[in-house]
Amino acid sequence: MKQEFTISIYSENHIGLLSQVSTVFTRRNVNIESITSSESAIPGIHKITIVAITEKELIDKVQTQLDKRIDVVKSFVFTEDEVIHQEIALYKVPTEAILESNEVERLIRKHNARILEISKEYTVIEKTGHKSETQELFEKLSQFGVTQFTRSGRVAVTKLKKELLSSYLDKLENEKIIKD
Repeated sequence: MKQEFTISIYSENHIGLLSQVSTVFTRRNVNIESITSSESAIPGIHKITIVAITEKELIDKVQTQLDKRIDVVKSFVFTEDEVIHQEIALYKVPTEAILESNEVERLIRKHNARILEISKEYTVIEKTGHKSETQELFEKLSQFGVTQFTRSGRVAVTKLKKELLSSYLDKLENEKIIKD
């Protein structure tokens, strides 16, 4: 049974890593729904967050392949209920649409969005939330002539008390001390 997974991949920031990561998904015929990359809370370590919809067995195989990559420190797979996540969306609408009707302003308030910039020609609106929320606002604003729309990939943290990578690195350090 297919379900949505959030995969957190921790690595050093090396050229070509994203290509290697996407190849792992391609070889397993798993489509990437969204992808983001940024620094993590651990100095020198970057975090790539990927959302994929697939079967549990297949995502486990993907994780195994990711962990075999030299540049990957460790990857972790989470289900929807194990993470807290958000996305950001930007909508550009003609300013004229806002001036001619109170409906756009009402939608902005109702959806807890905000205006980032206003010019004579256009207004840029920002909305954070889950994909369904940002998509819903897009659909409602479409009647006013959205000229540009973009949505980020998922930004996520786990519901765990401590970052899993920190626990993993602590475990490796303890194993090293015992061997020495």
